[in-house]
Amino acid sequence: MHLSENGRLLIMRLEGGRLRAYQCRAGIWTIGYGHTEGVKPGDKISLDQALELFNHDVQWAVDAVNALVKVPLSQGQFEALCSFVFNVGRAAFAQSRLLKKLNAGDVAGAAAEFPRWDRGGGAKIHIIPGLTRRRAEEQAHFLS
Repeated sequence: MHLSENGRLLIMRLEGGRLRAYQCRAGIWTIGYGHTEGVKPGDKISLDQALELFNHDVQWAVDAVNALVKVPLSQGQFEALCSFVFNVGRAAFAQSRLLKKLNAGDVAGAAAEFPRWDRGGGAKIHIIPGLTRRRAEEQAHFLS
């Protein structure tokens, strides 16, 4: 499957775009629309660079969903999963109950897993309100 423009805009909106490096709530240096590779304090990019990085970065999430999901998906389900994977990573998705339930044909059970992924903070794991909101939006998109 391919990520639609609607899906791209969903992920970009949920990630938020910043042209200066910042530390996300998990303490990871980030720039643009969720780009983390090689980012260090003081980095700055243009909007065009942010979009280029996003286009590159989002493809691995698309590839992961296409590789790991073994059941047919609606476009909305695919977009929600791409957003989820973009945020949590391929390895976490591959080991998740969300994926296991989805691949077993339990769509409702898979949807119910989204809210469980609202924590972060490394060694000091805690609920992050922004992730709670993001998971609610992804869940709603998945069920639409």
